[in-house]
Amino acid sequence: MLPRTVFRASRQVARYQTSAPVSRTLGAARWYSEQPAAKNGEAATQNGDAAQKDDAAKLKEAVEKKDKEIVDLKDKYLRSVADFRNLQERTKREIQAAKDFAIQKFAKDLVDSVDNLDRALTTVPAEKLAQNPDLQSLHEGVKMTETILMQTLKKHGLVRVDPAEAQEKFNPNVHEAVFMAPQPDKEDGLVFHTQQKGFTLNGRVLRAPKVGVVKNS
Repeated sequence: MLPRTVFRASRQVARYQTSAPVSRTLGAARWYSEQPAAKNGEAATQNGDAAQKDDAAKLKEAVEKKDKEIVDLKDKYLRSVADFRNLQERTKREIQAAKDFAIQKFAKDLVDSVDNLDRALTTVPAEKLAQNPDLQSLHEGVKMTETILMQTLKKHGLVRVDPAEAQEKFNPNVHEAVFMAPQPDKEDGLVFHTQQKGFTLNGRVLRAPKVGVVKNS
């Protein structure tokens, strides 16, 4: 019995001696194999970070480009809207001017007839009107006709202008000075006589009044 026990113990010792170096060798092999794997992982991480940075830079550049395009498009849109509104306003003014001055030629021909009515009313002296009832009735009829005619013309924008009656200052843009004369009791540049009355059509001078202007100096 003793020899078997010794033999088994020797086998176990031999097994332990042969297995220990193997385990140490495997441990050493495992330790050396893990070191390059860690380095490869760090390199992959760095490459991934670099790629992310490149992607972020490209994305930022693309966003800035799109923002610039949006600003340019907005500016073009606002300019187009402004141009369209200006065109609308200009067209509206032109249409209104065409309406206001459509009768300009007709009005110019009509003012001569109005002048004749005015001359007829101022031709007959007041004392003769008082002496002749028929002449006075005729004068009143002509006066009424002129009043109705001027009211009708005014509705269509045609207005008669008498600067002397309104005591206006001479304005070369709307008056035509025929002569100048001293008037000690009046201010220089004042219209004191209207030789021919003028007319305006919707605020625009149709015919400038011919006037006499005060000049004392």
